[in-house]
Amino acid sequence: MNKLNKLKYAGLTCVLISLAGCKIPSVVQKAENKTTPEVFANSSNDTLNSAKKQWKSYFTDANLNSLIETALQNNQELNITMQELVIAQSEVRARKGEYLPFVNVGASVGVDKLGRYTNIGASEANTEIKPGTETPDPLQDYKIGAFATWEADIWGKLHNAKKAAVSRYLASVDGRNFVQTNLIAEISNSYYELLALDNQLDIVKQNIDIQTNALAIVKLQKEAARVTELAVRRFEAQVLKTRGMQFSIQQQITETENKINFMVGRFPQPIARDHKMFENLTPATVSAGIPSQLLENRPDIKKAEMELMAANLDIKVAKARFYPSVGISAGIGFQAFNAKYLLSTPESLLYNFAGDLVAPLINRNAIKASYISANAKQIQAVYNYERTIVNAYVEVANQLAKINNMKQSFDLKAQEVQALNQSVGISNDLFKSARADYMEVLLTQRDALESKFELIETKKSQMNAFVDIYRALGGGWN
Repeated sequence: MNKLNKLKYAGLTCVLISLAGCKIPSVVQKAENKTTPEVFANSSNDTLNSAKKQWKSYFTDANLNSLIETALQNNQELNITMQELVIAQSEVRARKGEYLPFVNVGASVGVDKLGRYTNIGASEANTEIKPGTETPDPLQDYKIGAFATWEADIWGKLHNAKKAAVSRYLASVDGRNFVQTNLIAEISNSYYELLALDNQLDIVKQNIDIQTNALAIVKLQKEAARVTELAVRRFEAQVLKTRGMQFSIQQQITETENKINFMVGRFPQPIARDHKMFENLTPATVSAGIPSQLLENRPDIKKAEMELMAANLDIKVAKARFYPSVGISAGIGFQAFNAKYLLSTPESLLYNFAGDLVAPLINRNAIKASYISANAKQIQAVYNYERTIVNAYVEVANQLAKINNMKQSFDLKAQEVQALNQSVGISNDLFKSARADYMEVLLTQRDALESKFELIETKKSQMNAFVDIYRALGGGWN
């Protein structure tokens, strides 16, 4: 065995010894055994899950469903994500092609004129050749054939790279589903916000009428010397303040409409809606199922899982780079100095076959760096997977609590509004009979207005919880 071969075998031995100490960090194995709580807090262990419902069944407002359907076709972010799938799919095709043989077909034509005073030209000139049988000068060259190269994937490097690309493609699919889930939730929340603003605008307009009438009464009482100019100015200021609120709400309505139009993928235009039914909206009963169903329903969890699988495969690919690679090349074709002899067999037939074994020996820093980076990315993927699961559980728990708390808050707020509405009428009557001063009337009107606004906000929070629990459970993409 010559020195070069000895050196190669020694290098290969060093590589295998160094790899014997390569271990996957223990934190990676935690993800495989990741468990979730058996049930959500203050919830049963019923497996019925609202996330299984299609969004058309979950949301019953025809106007809202029309917006969602249009957005799923025209939303730019969703369409951008769709192209991510095409890119990921192409990557799978590229990785699959790498561990298949590369076969090419080619043809070439050339001419070669040797100089007489070159070593080859001089040797040919001094060779005795019979007349008419000399080597053609200039010498032409015609060649046609096929040749193939193939890297034998004995360590699974190329195969694992393809599987990693497949996992990333599946992660892209789940990423697209996650974008769709969030898009449906954002449009729904904005739609309910728009209905709430419409109702608040109606309340403001009603209060402007009430306060304007009260101002007229105060002016009459001033003429009768029952109140002073101060009372008139205070009532007038209250009317102006409420009118200012009207324009502020109108601006919010415009911005919310445009926000919805942007998500739907169109230029600003009025949003079709029936805001009068908002106060009577009652969120349907939501079934949260059990926490383990989040692993199947939540697209972001599935995406993180696919990314973790891809990172695990990247480790194998990086590790395989330490091993020798085996390459095979072969070719077959025809070659002749004259075109009429090109297909003559066997004289013009040529073929070749070769194999090579190459292993990294000196300066493997790039391979080591790639392996270390793959390990670090794998650990990142583990932590991201764990974080995504915990975040999903927290989101569901928060929304379940919010649904319950907002229901109770709305019931109490409705009673408060009813009591303050009665107080407004009573204060007006007492003021007319001089049994209450104008400040009591103003304060009662202000409290009644604020309570009505708060009631609308509570109803909006109720509907937001109804939307957000659907998103948190992983609904909207199936």
